[in-house]
Amino acid sequence: MNMRRIFGYTVILLALTAPSVRADDVCLGDEEEKSAKAQAAALRKAEQSGAPAALFVAYRSILRNDCIDRYEKNALATAKANLPKLGRDLAKAAEAKGKLFSSEPVRADGQTSAFRYFETIGDYTDANRVLLKAAQVTPEDLALFKTAWNVDQDRSGPRDPKTGEQTPYVSQPAYRQELTKIASMNADRLMKAEEKDAQGLSRSAAEVAMSTMNSIQKLKTAADWMKYVPGGDKPAKDRADQRGDTIMKRPDPTFTHMNASAYYEFSGSPKGKEIAAQIKKKGEESQRAMEKAGEKMKSVITEQSEADQKKFDKKKADLEKELGF
Repeated sequence: MNMRRIFGYTVILLALTAPSVRADDVCLGDEEEKSAKAQAAALRKAEQSGAPAALFVAYRSILRNDCIDRYEKNALATAKANLPKLGRDLAKAAEAKGKLFSSEPVRADGQTSAFRYFETIGDYTDANRVLLKAAQVTPEDLALFKTAWNVDQDRSGPRDPKTGEQTPYVSQPAYRQELTKIASMNADRLMKAEEKDAQGLSRSAAEVAMSTMNSIQKLKTAADWMKYVPGGDKPAKDRADQRGDTIMKRPDPTFTHMNASAYYEFSGSPKGKEIAAQIKKKGEESQRAMEKAGEKMKSVITEQSEADQKKFDKKKADLEKELGF
C-alpha cells in the first residue's frame, strides 16, 4: 500500500514539474524551432549557390543562434568547422582588392572589408594589421585613426576555463606604437602649417581676422592628434597663448583684440582665461557706450526733426494766410 502511494506521489510530482522545466527552456518554443530550421535551410541554399560571401553570412547566422543545437546539430557543426577558414580566405581576397576597412557589417554581396572578416572570426592580429595598413594609406583621416586606436573596446580575450570569465583583449604594443607615429606626424605637419597662417597676425586688421581663423583651426586639429602622443596637446595650447600675446601688442585693440580672445579661450590656461575675461568685459563696456551714444544721437536727430517740422508748419501757415486761404 505504501509503495502504491509513493508511486502515485512520484507520478504527480513528475507531472507537475515537467511543464515548468520545458517552460524554463527558452529554446523549446515554436518560434525558436521555426527560426532554427529557417537558418538551416538558408545555409543549404547558400551552399548550393556557390557564393562564398553568402555562405559566410549563413555560417555566422547559424553560430549566433543559441538554440540551433536543439534542432540542427549538423548545421552547427558545419558552421563551426568552416567559418574560420572561409572568413580568412574572403579577408585575403578583399585585402588583395584594396578593400582594407569599412565600418559596415559583414555583407552577403561580397563587399565586406578584410578588417571586418578578420574581426568576425576573431583573428584580431590580422584585423589590426589591415586596419593599420588602411590608416597608413590615408594618414590624415582622423575618424579612421580613432577607430583604429579604440579597436579593442568591443573585444574580449580568451575565457578562463575555471571561472568562465573573459579578460579584455589588449593589442600588441607595436600596433599602438605605429598609430602613435601617425598621430605625431599629423601634429607636426599641422603645427608647421600654422606658422604660415600666423604671419598674417602682424599685418592689417582684416588679415588678422582671416589668419586667426585659419591658425586656430589648425591648432585645434593638431591638438586632437596630440591627444594620442606622449605629452598630450600642451604644445598646441601653449602656442595659442603665444599667438594671443602677439595680437595684444598691436596698436589697434578695437579691431583685433577679440581675435586674441579666441586664442586664449582655446588655450584654456589661467592666464588666457583672465585676459579673455578682460577683453570680454572691455568689449561689453564699449558696446554699452556705443549703444548709449547711438540713443543720444537718435534723440538729437529726433529733436532736430521735430524743430524743423514746426518751422515748416509755421511757414506753411503764414503763406496760406498771406494768400488768403
